Amino acid sequence: MAPHRNSVVGIGLVAVMLVLLTAAIPSVSVAHDIASDVTIQAFVKPEGQRLYFLVRVPLEAMQDYEFPQFDRGYIDIEAADSMLRDAAIWWIANAVDLYEDGTRLAQGEIAAVHISLPSDRSFRSYEEAFANVTGPSLPGRPQLPWQQALLDVLFEYQIEKDAARYSIDPKFARLGIRTTTVLRFNTPGEPERAFQFSGDPGLVNLDPSVFQAIFRFVELGFFHILDGIDHLLFLLCLVIPIRAFRRLVPVVTSFTVAHSITLIASALGLAPNSLWFPPLVETLIALSIVYMALENIVGGNTGRRWFIAFAFGLVHGFGFSFVLRETLQFAGSHLITSLLAFNLGVELGQLFVLAVVVPVLAWGFRRTVAERMGTILLSALVAHSAWHWMSERWAQLREYTFYWPALDMDLLLATTRFVTLLVILVGTVWLLFLLFGRTDKPGRTGSEPRSAED
Repeated sequence: MAPHRNSVVGIGLVAVMLVLLTAAIPSVSVAHDIASDVTIQAFVKPEGQRLYFLVRVPLEAMQDYEFPQFDRGYIDIEAADSMLRDAAIWWIANAVDLYEDGTRLAQGEIAAVHISLPSDRSFRSYEEAFANVTGPSLPGRPQLPWQQALLDVLFEYQIEKDAARYSIDPKFARLGIRTTTVLRFNTPGEPERAFQFSGDPGLVNLDPSVFQAIFRFVELGFFHILDGIDHLLFLLCLVIPIRAFRRLVPVVTSFTVAHSITLIASALGLAPNSLWFPPLVETLIALSIVYMALENIVGGNTGRRWFIAFAFGLVHGFGFSFVLRETLQFAGSHLITSLLAFNLGVELGQLFVLAVVVPVLAWGFRRTVAERMGTILLSALVAHSAWHWMSERWAQLREYTFYWPALDMDLLLATTRFVTLLVILVGTVWLLFLLFGRTDKPGRTGSEPRSAED
């Protein structure tokens, strides 16, 4: 009886496992896989007492919906109308918050839905897109596979006035593995403003005030310096042998002035836009860390460290500019103000780091290890990491092919801009030399003891 009983139990377990497995496998008729790359196009336009939000989403991004089909997977547009509206509410309306002067608007109403062909180009402008989504449906039963169809939806929101400041918080990241949103803001009497972002960008001020722009870019600069390990290590190497406040002022000021110049120059289009330029800058940033660490190890003269900080600060400024390439679109009409605000945020971040690092280093050199030995150990660890970064970035840089530029008007203009920037740099170095060139004691090295006045 025991073998028979065991076989019955085994069959029961197998049956239970089959039931659970069947329940776990998603049915093709109720869901489909998450789309890999999803591009969303949208317009926001306030007009009178209405705000129009016009959006185009690939239909394959509408997960958990199996739209009516006929003849080998072609979408039945007429039969799918109510389901399209449900999907638009669930996947679009519920994923967007719109604000008027900081007040969240009530959820918009669907004014129109429309299925478009993948070849449709009506979203080149708001007028064409509006005419398409409110126009007649595709005639008959087009042989359009539902995975290739585009869903166009027009939402209407009640607003107080069209001259207010509007913000949007889109949460479209869940529509695909990688989502890109191209958003254009049309406001009466103003040129169209375009945005492009990946994933969920958070709250986006479509027409930011100067204070909104300042706050956003100060915050960006502050947290960028805290997240940038290479910038932090360079700053650490700068201050290890010269922790006295009086001697730190020239170094930090020179670094600040230098990266401010190249950051603004890059934002104004004065930097090369070739593909090899970012990896070159990243390689030079790693080289700057290696150099400063090795100088600390050999006990180089720190009397002109402000000049070295200025030279490498120019490189780091270009590195900062790469962060701003996508972010400057959120500056609105306050470009220069936003650049200065970003610089201010970077400086606040640097001061915060120095306020933490300098006392820790001073305490460590007093209580745990001799200053010279501690400087060598810390700098060696930093040099080891930076050397690996430099090697990896150099390998990436070598994959690019360099070509001599053609002798044309573009080269002449670029040369003129470069000469202008060079003149500014020479003038700045001259001013810094007048300020700091005679304040440091010649011959002072990182290994020599400091006087009480330091």
